[in-house]
Amino acid sequence: MRYRKLPNDELKRPSIQQYRESGKIPLLVILDNIRSLNNIGSVFRTADAFLVKKIYLCGITAQPPHRDIHKTALGATESVSWEYHSSCLDLIRFLQADGVKVLAVEQTEDSQWLQDVVVEKGTTYAVVFGNEVKGVDQQVVSACDGVIEIPQFGTKHSLNIAVSSGVVLWDLFLKLDGVNR
Repeated sequence: MRYRKLPNDELKRPSIQQYRESGKIPLLVILDNIRSLNNIGSVFRTADAFLVKKIYLCGITAQPPHRDIHKTALGATESVSWEYHSSCLDLIRFLQADGVKVLAVEQTEDSQWLQDVVVEKGTTYAVVFGNEVKGVDQQVVSACDGVIEIPQFGTKHSLNIAVSSGVVLWDLFLKLDGVNR
């Protein structure tokens, strides 16, 4: 047998406490008006995998603890730091005042393709993911410092938020891990 699947006890994963104390990449995730509890849980799990500093839940986005979030998060709501804000716009303004560069993940005029995003050393970034049907609200897009677009070449014009977050967070992890950690 060429490849042997590793059992969980051989993966050397940190405990929740070790994870909380470990260094994170300077990346924040903002979920604005996400309807699906499973999508929220998936983003938590992805954020855990890529050492995201914090998740902000805004608007109608549900908050842990919730059975349906837990079902997909598989405990990541305990490891990833998070907080709730009713207004995404107020949160963005607060973060920007603290020097955070906020980027919407959306399809807009003059958006920047994800692979072309260049990160700056010493800068913390926040990425905003919007509603599954309506996307990121125009007022929120307008308040952001820029817009990231995931290039797509098929007949569909969008990806599920869980998929989008995986693509964006992996790309930014690769860029930020080497530059800022």
